[in-house]
Amino acid sequence: MRLKFKWIYALLMALSLQFAFAQERTVTGVVSDAIGSIPGVNIVIKGTNKSVQSDLDGKYAIKANAGDVLLFSFVGMQDFSSVVGASSVVNVKMKEEGKVLEEVVIMGYVSKGKNQVTGSVKQLSGESLRGVPVVSVDQALQGKVAGLQISQSSGTPGSVQDIRIRGVGSVSASNQPLYVIDGVPVINSNFSGSDNVSTLSPLASISSNDIESMTVLKDASATSAYGARGSNGVIIITTKKGKSGKTAFNVNTSVGFQNNAVKGQTPLTGAERKELYLDAVYNTYGASKGFTRNGAEGFLLGTAEGLSIDDNFAGLQYWNGKEGNWAEILKNKDAVLRTFDISASGGDEKSTFNLSLGYNKTDATVIGSDFKRLTAKIGMTRKLTEDVKFSTNNSFSDSKQSGVLEGGGFFANPHLARYFMNPWVNPYNEDGSLNIEDIKSYTGLPNTLYVVENNLIENNLARILSNNTLEWRISDRFKYKSVFGIDYNLASYHQYDNPIHGDGADVNGDASQQVSRNLNLVAQNSINYNYRYKDHSFDATALFEYQKNTYNELGAYGENIASGGLTYVDNVVSNISVNGNYQDWLNVSYLGLLNYNYKSKYVVDFTYRKEGSSRFAPTRRFGDFWSVGSAWNAHKEEFMQNSIFNELKVRGSVGTSGNNEIDLNQYQALLAYDTNYAGNPTIYPSTYGNLDLQWEKNRMIDLGVDFGILNNRISGSIGVYNKRTFDLLQDVPLSRTTGFNSLSANVGEIVNKGIEADLTFAAFQTKNFNWTISANYALNHNEVTKLAKDASGTDINIATGTKITKVGEAVGTWNMRKWAGVNPDNGLPLWFVNGVDGAVTSVYNEAKVAIQGKSLPTYSGGVSTHLDYKGLFFDASVYFAGGNKVFEDWAGYTQSTGQRTIVFYNGVNTLLDRWQNPGDITDVPKMDLTSTGNNSASSSTRFLYDGDYIRIKDLVIGYSFDKELVERMSLDGLTLSLRGSNLFTFVKDSRLKYDPEVRADGFTRLTTPPVKSVTFAVNFKF
Repeated sequence: MRLKFKWIYALLMALSLQFAFAQERTVTGVVSDAIGSIPGVNIVIKGTNKSVQSDLDGKYAIKANAGDVLLFSFVGMQDFSSVVGASSVVNVKMKEEGKVLEEVVIMGYVSKGKNQVTGSVKQLSGESLRGVPVVSVDQALQGKVAGLQISQSSGTPGSVQDIRIRGVGSVSASNQPLYVIDGVPVINSNFSGSDNVSTLSPLASISSNDIESMTVLKDASATSAYGARGSNGVIIITTKKGKSGKTAFNVNTSVGFQNNAVKGQTPLTGAERKELYLDAVYNTYGASKGFTRNGAEGFLLGTAEGLSIDDNFAGLQYWNGKEGNWAEILKNKDAVLRTFDISASGGDEKSTFNLSLGYNKTDATVIGSDFKRLTAKIGMTRKLTEDVKFSTNNSFSDSKQSGVLEGGGFFANPHLARYFMNPWVNPYNEDGSLNIEDIKSYTGLPNTLYVVENNLIENNLARILSNNTLEWRISDRFKYKSVFGIDYNLASYHQYDNPIHGDGADVNGDASQQVSRNLNLVAQNSINYNYRYKDHSFDATALFEYQKNTYNELGAYGENIASGGLTYVDNVVSNISVNGNYQDWLNVSYLGLLNYNYKSKYVVDFTYRKEGSSRFAPTRRFGDFWSVGSAWNAHKEEFMQNSIFNELKVRGSVGTSGNNEIDLNQYQALLAYDTNYAGNPTIYPSTYGNLDLQWEKNRMIDLGVDFGILNNRISGSIGVYNKRTFDLLQDVPLSRTTGFNSLSANVGEIVNKGIEADLTFAAFQTKNFNWTISANYALNHNEVTKLAKDASGTDINIATGTKITKVGEAVGTWNMRKWAGVNPDNGLPLWFVNGVDGAVTSVYNEAKVAIQGKSLPTYSGGVSTHLDYKGLFFDASVYFAGGNKVFEDWAGYTQSTGQRTIVFYNGVNTLLDRWQNPGDITDVPKMDLTSTGNNSASSSTRFLYDGDYIRIKDLVIGYSFDKELVERMSLDGLTLSLRGSNLFTFVKDSRLKYDPEVRADGFTRLTTPPVKSVTFAVNFKF
């Protein structure tokens, strides 16, 4: 009987097992490694073609029967297999093949494993950017990406940065890269309310502590997916997302101080100004009036004739000998910067969240300017069903910038005024009050201290970013994704000039206000198909993108205010005016992405984008952009298995992208309505129009090698590129019979060629001590190869007073007279007659202009190192650039040997080296009281300097407390650090006193310069 029961029991068990194995169900899980979840892992049911890939959180779902074998594979990881049992959850932890797990690169529309990338891409983690004391997050990229050059337009906190990726490709359209945040293209225009004041960047609205990674796309394979906007490169910003697990809190706080990174020129003191003035008096009147150099003061202040001359010029007789130290008074020494950020992240199997709150206050290095920012972010993902997931990332920021008048030669700019204010005039009266009467009558200039205290310049920007995504796994191979992004910018501007002193005094005060609203909407719908058959993998994505941008502006201005302190426009009574503006544009795009790889050894991808832009005529709105890229992961070949290479990838790509960043409505023949005749409205033609106008395009070829040897102890890449920009936008002359001078047309070409290299060396890797050194270098050659021609077939060069763009030269090449020094016999300035060498002349207009060097850097790079020992760590980074020339734009005022420096304004102490006696060898001509000083300070190479420089970007020392100690404090982590940024700057040309990090056009400016800072930071994790 017992035997029968055993057989019956065995039969029932066999039947139940058979039933269990035959029943198909959905198996889910998370694929991870020692670091965290892994996206893009291939999961295949052994012996079938059924496969899926893990998502960005490492999650997967596949229908399988009990007893099926799941095969997990990922580039750089050991293959893993697991038998489906009774449980419907199979979590897998994969092991690495080598030392380092392959990096997943975020490329905007898609993400790829590093070995599947065929283009030139550089990705930086948010951790490497955290703690850098910059207001605008793009500044943190300087020196970390080969081929990317950043220069500050101003050191005023929140200002727009000049960024160039692989040189300059346009002379009329924008050269700024496209920014993409969480997969959605956003706006990065200057949101300042006036061209005369400090710029305000929308990137200043983002806290670096909210960034997960930043990726720079440089070649066609990477940028062609962005079609008509990818020509200047693309910067992808990915913000932090929630992670499953217990709620984790992170607190970062820092405090520090900053000063100008470079001292700049030193203004003359009162005594020095007196010395130069008396020298000029002697040189001008000594021979005719019969006095020596030592007798100049006696003649000037001791004779009626001399007093009359002095009264017409500088007024030395009225100086009481006290120094007005404007340079120090207008400086905000040790300007304070403070940050505080707190974030929380957590979730479970179905939901994750991420919250953050941040505050930043940064004072400028001149009085009257600062920046304040409040940021808040909330992100969430929710698995609605087994196949549908929703995610949303929402951020809000409110930025307030107290700016200065630095968009031109405004004496109310504290940094400019420190060079221009007469040191014989004291800022204060004897009773300690501000001097506003004597200074106005004596110099004609306002007291900058009073203006800063009583005037108002304020830029405000409230920004909302909302990116929402719905993902639906239709089947094991098909995925649908819908993205809707909102970038909403509400900017306000307020300026007030007091009625007592300064720019508003003549009109009894004035006020202006402006409000602008920019709404950028992006909708993306895509479907992805992935298929794996044995060693072949296919991944295809089709995407439709709609982008609509609207801009509204309303402003008002008025004069004559009843009382000081009434700063708003509703208090003005005279010359009231209003302005309004509306702009909109639309982009529609169809995108196809195809990626194929065989055994992860051979990779080919193809990108095609058809894009239409409302900036062009209906018949010219759509363009075709494409790229083909390939890569060979040679280290996966059998013959390479025992070599020193654990990574060796040869890659290449070719393709096109475009640039549609031109002014709106240029293709249309336009009428203007902004004038009147006898008080009646008038209409007149303002734009000729060109229905054939279209975007500038570029075609790029890129070849490169990525490598890693000795278990990635040494890794890096080297590449070359050729980027040809054609259909260049240029103004072409028209016959006068048309009533217009020119029209915009697509003519001209520019070529950028270059080499880029990255290298990382892990010198030591032990349990307690690690030392890593990294370096990058980029070389770029820029050349104009074609321009528009006039009726006679001659190239139409684009020339200004100091620069020229012509065929055979780089964009914006310096074009001016060549300085030949000072005649030792008479102290007169000299220039080369032919602009190069040989004969010289002391008559400025007799010398010819000639090419004198490039305004664009030809090379740039960075070097960094990291050391850590038992919690103690040290980081250092260096940035360098050069091969260009820098022009001192305001030298005509500050280094004139005539009236500008010693009569009207003030000079700098390099003038003390002036010529005084026959035989003197110097580069500074003699001082005199002629109006121009013999044109000695007119544009020439006298003020053109080598732009090569090296800057110590960061020096960081810190300590991360060990785990046992922080656990006793109920913390998960505690790190203290001290950081110095831009502490030291070294220039090749000792004559260059201003900061060498000038704007992309090569001119120095008397705007607030870049800063150096020292900050102390604390990071808590709990």
